[in-house]
Parts: sequence; C-alpha cells; structure tokens
Amino acid sequence: MEVVIGLAILLGLIVLGMPVGFALGVAGVLSLLIYAPMPMVHGLAGQVVHHTVANYVILTIPMFVMISEVLAASGIATDLMLACNRLMRRIRGGLAMACVLAGAVLAAASGSSTASVATLSRAAFPTMRRLGYDDGFSIATISMSGTLAIMIPPSIAFVVYGIITEESIGSLFMAGLVPGVLTALGYVVTITVAVRLFPHLAPALKEKFGGPVAASGGVPDVEEQHGRVWPVVLLVVLIMGALYSGIATPTEVGALGALGAILICVALGRIGPKAFTIAVANTLRTSAMIATIIFGALLFGKFMSLTQMTDAMLAWIQVSGFSPHAVLLLVVFFYLILGMFMDQFAIIVLTVPISYALMTGLGFDGIWFGVLIVKTAEIGLVTPPLGLNVFIASATTGVPTGKGFKGAVLFLVAEFIMLAAMIAFPEMVMFVPNLLAG
Repeated sequence: MEVVIGLAILLGLIVLGMPVGFALGVAGVLSLLIYAPMPMVHGLAGQVVHHTVANYVILTIPMFVMISEVLAASGIATDLMLACNRLMRRIRGGLAMACVLAGAVLAAASGSSTASVATLSRAAFPTMRRLGYDDGFSIATISMSGTLAIMIPPSIAFVVYGIITEESIGSLFMAGLVPGVLTALGYVVTITVAVRLFPHLAPALKEKFGGPVAASGGVPDVEEQHGRVWPVVLLVVLIMGALYSGIATPTEVGALGALGAILICVALGRIGPKAFTIAVANTLRTSAMIATIIFGALLFGKFMSLTQMTDAMLAWIQVSGFSPHAVLLLVVFFYLILGMFMDQFAIIVLTVPISYALMTGLGFDGIWFGVLIVKTAEIGLVTPPLGLNVFIASATTGVPTGKGFKGAVLFLVAEFIMLAAMIAFPEMVMFVPNLLAG
C-alpha cells in the first residue's frame, strides 16, 4: 500500500508539470514521512545529498559534458562532420553514413547525447537538405547518430548507473564498446538498405568530371575542403588510451579530456571568451539537471527500499514459476515502454535500485544488465512521444518531429535486432571486460 501511495504522489507531481528531479525529491520526502517523523527524514535527505556530492565519481558527469560543449562551441565537431563527408561522399547515402561516423567519433570523445545531436544537426542537415535528402530521413539519421554517445564509452549514462549500483564504471565503459561499435555499423547497414529500397530518401550518384560523386551530388563545396578530423581523433586517443590502459580512473579521464579539449581548441584559435562562456553555461545547466535527478531519485529510492518491494518481488517470482529469462524479458519490455514517456536519466536513477537488485538476485551479471538498460535508454531517445533526440534535431532544423519519428522506423528495426543479440549472446557485451580482466 505504501508503494502505491509513493508512486501516486510521484506521478501526480510529474503530471502537474514539476521537473522530474524535484518531483522525485518531494515524493521521496512525503513518502518517507509514512515511516519516520520529519526530523529524521530531514536528516536522511541531508545524508543522501552529502553522500552523493562527496562521491568524487560524480565529477565525471560535468567533465564529459564539458568536452561535448567545448567541441560544439569551437566548431571542431563541425569540422569532423565535414571530414567524414569527404570520406564517404562517393557512396550513395554517403552523407548520412558520414553523420553516423561523426556521431561515433564524437561519442568516443564525450558522453553527451544531446550535445552530439545539436552539433550534428547544425553541421549536417543544411547540406543534406540542399543535396536532396528526405527531411525525415535526415532527422532520423542525425538523431540515431546522437544516441551513440549514450553507449560508446565514455558515457554519462554508464556513470549514473555505476553511481547508483556501485558497479565499476571502468568495466561498464569497456562493456559498452563492442555493442556501441556494432550499433554504429548497424546504422550504416540500415542506411545502405534504406536508400536502395526507397530511392527518394537520398540523391542518386552523379557523374562529374569523369567520375562518380555521391554525397556532394556533384556540387563542390568549399567548406567541405577544410574539415579536419585530427583534433577529435587526438582527443579520442587521449581519452581511450588513458581509460583502457588503466593510467587514470574514469573521473580522471574526464578531467584530462576536458582539459585536452580546451587546450586543442585554444591552440587552434577556435574558441574565444564568448564561445567558452557558452560552453561553460551549457555544461552547468546540463550537469545541474542530471545531479538534481540523481539527488531526488536516491531519496525516493530510500523510500522504495524501506517498502522491501524487491524482496517481495523475488519471493513472488520464486513461487510463480517464471524463469529468470522470462523475468528479464518483462523487465526489458518495461524499460522500453518507460523510455517512450520519461527522461532516460530519470528512468535509470528511479528504477535501477529495484531492477538491479532483482536481476542480480536472479543470477544475472550487473555489468551486462547495465548495458542492456543503457541500450533501452538509447532506443527511448528516438521513440515517440518523448524521443528527446528527435525533438532536439527537429528544434534545431525546423523539421516537424513527426517526420523524424517516421524516418526512425527502419533504424529502430536495427536497434531491436541489436538488443535481441545482446540478450541472446551476453559474451558480446562481456568480451572486452573479461579480456582486460584476464
């Protein structure tokens, strides 16, 4: 009964329009009053906030967000997009594939999906529209490319999951590498199939000066000759090298990456006081939003733990006859549904304390389960009605969100195939962590 009251308070506050982080915190405090007087609840709230802030791992979040914002504000991320376009321009649908490639490289340099989508929208969409790409297909490609930042390490989603579950963030990063790369390849295959089945989605190859010119449509673009990829590649090498060699912890890697991004931009003369101020302001805004959600969710999680809901669910499963894998499929389906209606960080911090205890209690690996949860969050970023990435891309480009959601259907087929493969073959996820651990 207490669980129903707490959830009703939370849903009511969200429906009334209260920000998710504050709704979680207020609902947690009001629900805890069922079990304890106000002075004790006040003390518990202070302990939760202090414990979270005192955990140096949380510093990873603003560091990785800073990397994304600095690259976007300096225009180096746009350079990356132009360089990838030069590489793929002789293939039909090459500009869309270049967008995926740029999204993967950006993901390996930072962990912010929203910053990645906004950057790719500004860099890729104008050229895609000018060359004749379908608007919906363009928005879908940009949105899907941005989701790679939530899976390919370093990922802020893995940091949040690690903070909540106390699993190794380094191991989570390693586990996300293979699924992230395979997801990017799946997007490229999807583009290849889509432009063949539906020729109107991308311009046809054109002959110019005796040779085929694809993504550029035979139209020379002066800007495309100046895109440079080496600054971002240098940053990726710095981050991934420090991370996988064990030289630095994920938090230290985030700080090194942020410093490296700033130094590279300053050395190239690509960032001034105004652009740097914008990057810092965006970093503070995003980091404060994530931290507020974490505070509120941990407080609400204290209430959920007092209800002993996880123990009750485990006991019910034991007597119900459901197999562990049947329960896993139900939990994954539950996450996919939640992803359509809630913010991905809110989903992780609100549900993981329960689902993690449930799944590990059934014998599943916590690292592997974390990657599955992040994959469902990735899918939620492009599914209606919330679909945050689609909304960001649409707002940046002026294309209706409905076209973006329609264009994402083919990509979602690839996503579900990838999710099924991760469930059927856990070794796909655990290969790199096990290899490095051995």
